[in-house]
Amino acid sequence: MGIITIKDSRTYQKVFTQGSFQADRLLVLYRRPNRTGESRFGFAVSRKLGGAVVRNRVRRRLKEICRRHQAVFPAGYDYVVIARPPAVEAEYRALEGSLLKLAGSLR
Repeated sequence: MGIITIKDSRTYQKVFTQGSFQADRLLVLYRRPNRTGESRFGFAVSRKLGGAVVRNRVRRRLKEICRRHQAVFPAGYDYVVIARPPAVEAEYRALEGSLLKLAGSLR
């Protein structure tokens, strides 16, 4: 089972401007209530982090972490995960721990 992703930039902007956030060294996690009753996820990886191969690797890792741990994220919210530069060099387990810690602190 996959995750529902955010597709349009208007939703991203609403999450950034109206949502709450938590951050650490590797990631920033924004959260905003939605009216769908489902969790939706968006991922932002800046070009400053590297080329397309590097950015897509980070994005794929973050998507897989969200897919495997959907139960950690309360339903009814839009989540946007922003990767910071150290995330490029981080191991999968470090990204996983960081994202789960941030998700737990939003409760």
